[in-house]
Amino acid sequence: MIAPVDHSIGDGPIITASTSLDRLIGQLAAGGVDAVIIHKGSVRHIHPDRFAEMSLIVHLNASTTHALDPDAKYMVTAVEEAIRLGADGVSVHVNLGSLEEQRQIQDLARIADACNRWNLPLMAMMYPRGPKIIDPSDPALLAHAVTIAADLGADLVKTVYPGSVARMLEVASVCPIPILVAGGPRRGTQEELLQFVADALAGGAAGVAMGRNLFQAADPEALARRIARIVHRFPTEPFDDILGEHRDGHQALLG
Repeated sequence: MIAPVDHSIGDGPIITASTSLDRLIGQLAAGGVDAVIIHKGSVRHIHPDRFAEMSLIVHLNASTTHALDPDAKYMVTAVEEAIRLGADGVSVHVNLGSLEEQRQIQDLARIADACNRWNLPLMAMMYPRGPKIIDPSDPALLAHAVTIAADLGADLVKTVYPGSVARMLEVASVCPIPILVAGGPRRGTQEELLQFVADALAGGAAGVAMGRNLFQAADPEALARRIARIVHRFPTEPFDDILGEHRDGHQALLG
């Protein structure tokens, strides 16, 4: 279970005045999140103890929503800098189908070479986004995206959920490296979010990489704990049992 908290370069501040990045990372760690993804400058604002039981992944490229082409990701740091910061891994974002696809794939290949040289795990974030992309959840398109990540040397790949367990199975069946499903936009209820996680795992995903649904929740730690339980105990513990306990606890809180 990974929590990307790298949105601020692209979208602006993601936390409110009532909290801090350090406190949020502490809540995610306490909730059982396995790793967080942040940009290099954010590392200095987080107490090192937060990473005693949780891994640090430094994100290497970025873009902003204000750019002429927001899908054109560009490098903002390097593998060697991530190692200096104590990273356990790095991540790179590629928008398949974007106008700058060629450069982004070249960056991915180059970073994979550096990670191999330094023995550092690499996560490739592969998103179908661009002028020719009609259906970004098309299983054939997602299968192509995750295959590119594997072919160029990524150790993990994050991509879009294709919409159903059956479609997820299509994508997972052709990918030789673990797939993490992106959390995506905020979902209506916690039950819907937990069901989404369970469906992704049932379709062959190795886990989830969830940001906004976590850090914009009223209680990120409590929600992280529920999601982590599904990810870490799947498939040994029936999802209905986990969801049932959540419902019982919610009712108890309501009286």
